[in-house]
Amino acid sequence: MCAQSNFYTDALAERNPDYPIEPLLLGRWSPRSMTGESIDQDRLLTLFEAARWAPSTYNEQEWRFLYSCRDDEHWDKFFNLLADANKAWCEDAACLIVATSCNKLSRNGKINPVHSFDCGLAVQNLLLQATALGVVAHGIAGFDEQAARTKLGVPDDVSVEAMIAVGIPAPADELPEKLREKEEPSQRRPLHEIVHRGGFNFTNVPE
Repeated sequence: MCAQSNFYTDALAERNPDYPIEPLLLGRWSPRSMTGESIDQDRLLTLFEAARWAPSTYNEQEWRFLYSCRDDEHWDKFFNLLADANKAWCEDAACLIVATSCNKLSRNGKINPVHSFDCGLAVQNLLLQATALGVVAHGIAGFDEQAARTKLGVPDDVSVEAMIAVGIPAPADELPEKLREKEEPSQRRPLHEIVHRGGFNFTNVPE
């Protein structure tokens, strides 16, 4: 059952699926506004527990998560990985997560071509669980991947995939002014633009 946070109910009000789907899927989006309060360890570990149960090729479970909370000794190291534009709102996050994935199969040492895909499934589980708990979880691509690899000691055969900011939701008006207009659930392409029966017949592919 979903915790009734404003960011969840706002998304349900603004998004209208063409076919009925689980409300949790509609209610998940990526707010930036957070209070700066800490998140309790049980709720944080519940997010990782959700990620743990994601599917993966050969049950490899390639994902490996590194994290820091704002009151620990690692915070500055994680925070300084972020691009400046993301630092502006992540300063009020409770935790920062770095998602990584092992890129070789444990069964034979060969390259696993879907390690990033599998890690993405685990991250989606984490994001949905956060929504269910009424917690912000915002995926981030704007960070220094090489610095993350170096400063966090990530081996060469492990890929640095993404960062995630986790925190307690706050009203949008607490954000810097230039970010407030972005603080709303995004919409999605219509089904006919992403689904086609038979062969590939899409005209909306970026060149």
